Amino acid sequence: MPGLVHPVIDERDGLLSYLAQQRYGLRLTAYGLTDEQAGEVPSASVLSVGGLIKHVAAVERYWIGLVLERQDGSDGDYESNFRLAPGETLAGVLDRYDEVARETEAVIGGIDDLGRAVPVPRDVPWFPSDVEAWSVRWVLLHLIAETSRHAGHADVIRESADGATAFPLLAAAEGWPSTPWLQPWEPAEATS
Repeated sequence: MPGLVHPVIDERDGLLSYLAQQRYGLRLTAYGLTDEQAGEVPSASVLSVGGLIKHVAAVERYWIGLVLERQDGSDGDYESNFRLAPGETLAGVLDRYDEVARETEAVIGGIDDLGRAVPVPRDVPWFPSDVEAWSVRWVLLHLIAETSRHAGHADVIRESADGATAFPLLAAAEGWPSTPWLQPWEPAEATS
């Protein structure tokens, strides 16, 4: 996927395409990382690249669960979704993220009206008590915002870890040629 979304056909295509673009940007922060690097916490926060991807996958699954009026949309303990657990791999977390994305696209593809109501859960303290329902459209916009917010966190974490930034990672992942103003990312040479 290139750095920009294709010209969109309609609202549904636009919402899903922008969500896919933000997922891709988040995935790029993991490009070239080992499992150990994906779990590292190089800043003052508790965030890691792998943990952020795991969290965003859980959040997206939760919200699509709300769209389906499925109360089991959450993936366990909130705090544990921000870090890789022993035995979890970056590849496994990325596979899970792909699975969640496919589920989202299938669910949204099967909904005729993006204005359909999505009831607001009453057991989450930061959800508004004066709003009865959001729309599917609102949920997709929220997922785009949530994913892009955490992609930004992951950009900072990745840059703190090894100096890699978004466009050199994108250039490396997509095989762009070197230019005078942009060099594709390359892993640092191991020193002995």
